[in-house]
Amino acid sequence: MSYKTADLSDDHSANLKVLYDIFQSYGLKPDFHGEVVTVKVFEDNVLVKVQLETDGRGKVLVVDGGGSMRCALLGDNVAALAVKNGWEGVIINGAIRDAADIDGMNVAIKALGTHPFKSVKKGEGDVNIPVSFGGTTINPGEYLYSDADGIIISAKKLH
Repeated sequence: MSYKTADLSDDHSANLKVLYDIFQSYGLKPDFHGEVVTVKVFEDNVLVKVQLETDGRGKVLVVDGGGSMRCALLGDNVAALAVKNGWEGVIINGAIRDAADIDGMNVAIKALGTHPFKSVKKGEGDVNIPVSFGGTTINPGEYLYSDADGIIISAKKLH
């Protein structure tokens, strides 16, 4: 079923949050939506990879990387896991790498930008906790809708 965030906003604005769209888009899928799964990490992508190794059908992974631009939290190999496991999209408050390769993949990724360095691999961070960036707090289990007009978040499924 198709949707536009502008139309959803018109119909449900009193019950929506807006995530400031400060992100660059990567991958072949311009629009995505799904139930939110969250990860909070800092310069360590182990938990990002662990989540993307699970079934992502109907889900969006929201990664709070603390806004760090000192290393990438996702590259082409981890993006391939998102494709393989059916994730609807990934939003990263941080950087990615292998952008040219990711742009050729059937995936929807939004990130602050790119950085060639890989992250550390300690496995530190949290999964499925509220995360705050981009002007709002995003909770696991909420629904996120993203298109060319922006990113909105609802406590309930909108369509």
